[in-house]
Amino acid sequence: MSARPPAPAGEIRHPRSPVYLRAPRRADAATFLAAVGASARLHGRWVLPPSTPALYRAYVARYAGAASRDPARATHAGFFVCRVDDDAIAGVFNFSEIVRGALQSAYLGYYALAPHAGQGCMREGFALVLEAAFRRLRLHRVEANVQPGNAASLRLVERAGFTREGYSRRYVKIGGRWRDHVRYALLAEDWRALRSRNR
Repeated sequence: MSARPPAPAGEIRHPRSPVYLRAPRRADAATFLAAVGASARLHGRWVLPPSTPALYRAYVARYAGAASRDPARATHAGFFVCRVDDDAIAGVFNFSEIVRGALQSAYLGYYALAPHAGQGCMREGFALVLEAAFRRLRLHRVEANVQPGNAASLRLVERAGFTREGYSRRYVKIGGRWRDHVRYALLAEDWRALRSRNR
């Protein structure tokens, strides 16, 4: 059996994972926007992803522009979760408000895309994106905030090993309304301990 070729620069892969991570590209616009349109019911009031060509271009510039490709300078970094079998975009992970210095922290947002939701792609992608957080970006803390009614997202972040730290009232305005969120975090030492246990 021949060895799998090395991953292109910027991709994050694991030999046994059915998904890989890569940066969003402007050339993905039509595919991504079609998937967002097909995911409207799935996303509901939980998330508002870029839904027009202009919003998508702005997203790519912010989360996959030149600054985001330098781990030491990035303030935002976005990743598409893609299936190994067919390269289909199954979901999105975004690191925002990356702060260096004494904090070394970032916020993590994520969402699946139809028709791949519920197939385990985001669960597999979570393992890869945490590797990006703690190895590539060298973060100390990753915080994820989830609306309390979003059961699937709560399960996902808890399975990834995050610890619930609190409840933030009227925390983020989504769809024109301020929405409560449950606050979770994972520290670099938590991640290392989880990796050791799962080996």
